[in-house]
Amino acid sequence: MDIKPLGNRVLVKRSQMKTTKGGILLPETAQEKPKQGEVVAVGPGKMNEDGSIEKMNVTVGDTVLFTTYGGTEVKTEEKDVEYLIMSEDDILGVLV
Repeated sequence: MDIKPLGNRVLVKRSQMKTTKGGILLPETAQEKPKQGEVVAVGPGKMNEDGSIEKMNVTVGDTVLFTTYGGTEVKTEEKDVEYLIMSEDDILGVLV
């Protein structure tokens, strides 16, 4: 399944949850979901009032940090992979 974001939206693959330093894997309900991920697809950009399209600040392959409640979860056939569609405004920064 291919998803193409529209407008100033971005498709992000959420990073996987990690084990603790002691090697213990906490159940999903007991831990916070990661707030970073990899950009998989980018929309064309936001349309301004004059009809021009504003260029996106992120590109495919960027690792980004996003807000806690940003984005909408998207279900796919892949079991342990979580995707989010979010506005570019929900992205706080790009990790370099």
